[in-house]
Amino acid sequence: MNQLSLAARTLRSARERAGLSLREAAKRAATSHSALSAYERGERTPTLATFFHILEALGFAVRVELDPRIRQHGGVDRGEELEQVLQLAERFPARERPEVVFSSIVAEPPERR
Repeated sequence: MNQLSLAARTLRSARERAGLSLREAAKRAATSHSALSAYERGERTPTLATFFHILEALGFAVRVELDPRIRQHGGVDRGEELEQVLQLAERFPARERPEVVFSSIVAEPPERR
């Protein structure tokens, strides 16, 4: 099964959350229902401007946040740092959990007289 792009999933979700049919959403976004349908199915990819325009026409505010990607910590590459941590973890003995033994007491039925 072909996984839909983030844009396709977002557009379909926004339209459904707005409670609009494909035709009504396309009308509000001033585009054709066939174009909107192709975007939602992932057959076409809208430009960023079109993507934002459709979402805003559906009643959603669009915010974009940029977060710096941390590639190094203390001058050490993050991948190298992870490798060092995993090598350090290998030096420690594994703690085995003690085996839990359940004993059951079975009462023998009383002797019949």
